[in-house]
Amino acid sequence: MIPATYPDRATVARLTARMLLDIKAVHFNATEPFTFASGLRAPTYIDCRKLISFPRIRSSLMDFLTCRVMEDAGFEAFDNIAGGETAGIPFAALVAERMALPMTYVRKKPKGYGRNARIEGAMAPGQRVLLVEDLTTDGGSKLSFVDAIRETGAECGHTAVIFYYGIFPETEPRLAEHGVRLHYLCTWWDVLAEARRGQDFETATLDAVEAFLRAPRDWGAGL
Repeated sequence: MIPATYPDRATVARLTARMLLDIKAVHFNATEPFTFASGLRAPTYIDCRKLISFPRIRSSLMDFLTCRVMEDAGFEAFDNIAGGETAGIPFAALVAERMALPMTYVRKKPKGYGRNARIEGAMAPGQRVLLVEDLTTDGGSKLSFVDAIRETGAECGHTAVIFYYGIFPETEPRLAEHGVRLHYLCTWWDVLAEARRGQDFETATLDAVEAFLRAPRDWGAGL
C-alpha cells in the first residue's frame, strides 16, 4: 500500500538518521579506522543491512523512500523495481510491494552457468526501471547495475537509496552524466547532526568524524 502521509524532507532525514543510530547500524571509531574497498580509511561505517531485522523501522523507511521517489519522479514513472545484488534486493521488494509493481534484481556479474544472466525476474524492453539499493558512496556500483538493466532494452534513469554518503562532490554529477538521478533519505551530515543532538558518541569521536566528512580523502593520510 502506498503511504498516505509523508513528513517534510528535513524531518525524514532526521528520523532516518535516528533510526540508523538506534539500531546501531552506525559505527564511529577514530582510533581504529575502517578501510573501504577503495583503500580509503575512515572513522565511519554504516550497515544498512541491519534494517531488515527491525520491522517497524524497516516499514517506516520504505514508506519514506517510496514517497520520496514518487514526489521527485512522478506517481506513474516506473514499470519495474530492480534491486542491486545483494543489499538492495529486500528493499526493492518492499518498495515494489508498496508501488504495486513487478520486482526484479540485478547480479553484480553473470552467474557463470545456465542462462548466464545478470537480470533475475521478468524485465521487458521499454520498461521504466527504478534501481533500489541500500546506500551509495560514490555511485560507481550503480552505473554497472544501470548498464545491465539498459542492456535488456529497458530504461533506467533513477536510483533510490536509504543512505547517501554525501561527502564526495563528484557522485551526483557522475550519475547525471550517465543519465541517472539519485534519490535518498539522509547523509552522513544528517547522522552526525543527530548523533551530536542525542550524544550517541563522545565529542572527540564526533569531532574526528566531522573532520573526515570535510576532507574524506585527506583524513587518513597521516595514519
